[in-house]
Order: sequence, then C-alpha cells, then structure tokens
Amino acid sequence: MKIINVAKSYLPPVEEYKQLVDKIWENGQLTNQGPLLRKFEKEAKNYLNLDSFHFVQNGTVALQLAIRSLGITEGEIITTPFSYVATTSAILWERCTPVFVDIEPENYCIDADKIEASITPNTKAILAVHVFGYACDVEKIQLLAEKYGLKVIYDAAHAFGVKYKDRSLLSYGDISTCSFHATKLFHTIEGGCLVVNSKDVDSKVELMKRFGHNGDDHIMLGINAKVSELHAAMGICNLPVVDKLIVERMRISQLYDKLLNGRFKLPSKQQDIDYNYAYYPVLLDNEQQLIECLNRLGLLNIYPRRYFYPSLNQLPYLKDYRQICSISENIASRILCLPLYSDLEDEDIKIIVRELLK
Repeated sequence: MKIINVAKSYLPPVEEYKQLVDKIWENGQLTNQGPLLRKFEKEAKNYLNLDSFHFVQNGTVALQLAIRSLGITEGEIITTPFSYVATTSAILWERCTPVFVDIEPENYCIDADKIEASITPNTKAILAVHVFGYACDVEKIQLLAEKYGLKVIYDAAHAFGVKYKDRSLLSYGDISTCSFHATKLFHTIEGGCLVVNSKDVDSKVELMKRFGHNGDDHIMLGINAKVSELHAAMGICNLPVVDKLIVERMRISQLYDKLLNGRFKLPSKQQDIDYNYAYYPVLLDNEQQLIECLNRLGLLNIYPRRYFYPSLNQLPYLKDYRQICSISENIASRILCLPLYSDLEDEDIKIIVRELLK
C-alpha cells in the first residue's frame, strides 16, 4: 500500500548524478573542499545572488558556527520557542542561555514587538527563525540590534529560494543559516550553509569549518564541518530545478486552499515576499481534533507532521530556562503540516482533505 509522508525527497535523474560521481572516481578526491564542492558553492551564490555561501555538514552545525564565529561564547541569546529543536540545541551546545520570546499569531515567527522587554546586559544576540519560510520582521529586529549592540542570526532552514523585497531572505542579519536535509525543498541529502555579511567573519567561518588551519599553519580553534563531493554532486543536480519545484508546490498549495475552502486557519500572506511553498501548515481547533486527524489519516498510511511540537520552552531538559510563551504553546498543540512535495498526486490531496474535513 502506498505511503504518503509529510515530505518526499526530490531525486534528480540518476544518470545526471552518475555523471558527477564518475568525475569523483576519475579525480579521486572525496572531500577537503573538492572541485564539485567549490562548483556548488559558486552556483548557489549565483542562484541566490549572494556574496557569501559556505556549504557545511548540516543546518545545526551551521548555527553553531554562526554563534562561535560572531565571538559569542557565553551570555543570553534571544530566540523563538516555535522551531525545530536544533535552534535551541545549538545555543545550549555553545554554552549560551536561550531566552524565549513568544511568537506572533499570523506567521508564527518571533514577535519583534516583544523582544526589547527581554534584552538584558547579558544579551549577546537575537537568533530568530523564518518559520515555514515566512519572513521575520527583519527591519524591527535590525533596529533593536543596532540600538543595543546585538548580533542577529537567522535560522533560515525553511527559506531557501525565498525573496523579501527582491533580495534573498538569506541575505539579512549578520549571518543566516540554512538546512539542506533530504526533507527540504532543496537538499543535498545532508548539508547546510552559512551566509555571512562581514568579510572578516566570512574569513573566520572559512577557517573554522575546516579545523581552523591552513596547511601547517594553525590559526584558530575550529571544527570539522566539511562536506563530501558526493553531497555536493547532489546539490549541483538539484539546484537547476528549484524554481520548477517551487512552481509545482505552489500549484499543490493552491489546490489545498481550494479544497479546504477556509475551514482551517493558514499563515497569512506576507507583503513583499516571494514565497517558496516549503510547507502547508493548518491550524486545527484543538489538540484532540489534531490527534483524531492524525489517527484517521494514519489508517490510510498518510502521515502529516506536528511541526513544531512541543513548544521549545517546554522541553523537559530546559527547566532552568523555562519562560511562558502562551501563543507558541497554544499553536504548537494544534498545528499540523500536511503532505507537500512536487509529485504529490491530486487524488491523494483530495483524500487528505476529505479525511480532515470529516
């Protein structure tokens, strides 16, 4: 019986991938900033119209590198409770303290109007998330950062291909990070990136992602965030079809809109944003209804996903950092992301909607 998951990885024609794999076999270089990795970084920069692009192992390592490269080794980082756990994990892993600020109820990004009240003398940065590919209030956040001398990091894991005011959404903040995990709109099987808006910090990231040394010259503390040529090859194959995938996901999202006919609340359309249709989240009436929908769809081998649950301020190992974030807690208890990928069939969408409406 067919299984419909919330996401399905796009795979390029296998012959295209094999051609690049053959080149790897010919030159024998599997990693250490090989020719395919350099080619992918260049093509990604051109596609996104960016001056900086560091391809690394995954989106979590990208966040850790962002924090460390900005010189943040202690103190508080203001962040959102409504995200994947990696956003908070990276802060804790870098021995900093997460300070949760509640979200706004329309697009589920951090509420920029509530950030200032949480700034203290120990605040070092704001780490905000472009949730589901919708843009944070980047203007207000930047003004706050300048007023208080804070760094701004954007977890843009969902935002590849999104433009805000005709610029890549990854171009905002001191550093933006992205995830290229296999479930994402654009993927490299595993992987991620950093986009850095300072030449000095950009040079630091270049060193830090490969142990902090050039040849025998050990310059600074670093880690191994290098990516293999096999992952870069997948990126090279997938990058040219991103626009096509976005168009198809838009069509599917519009079909969901039509069939659901306003029954569930959806994120509001943002001005000045060219969206990538990364996810299709619906807000159910209550948690019990959500659980019933999951059970009903599961009987048909259809598996939507609770993105994001629980609200991160309620993680069981964060008792010392817990703050009340009532909007995030409420939304996390009743939000469901429906299956969305480029070759999801219309008949399957109709079945999903039929079961939801029951």
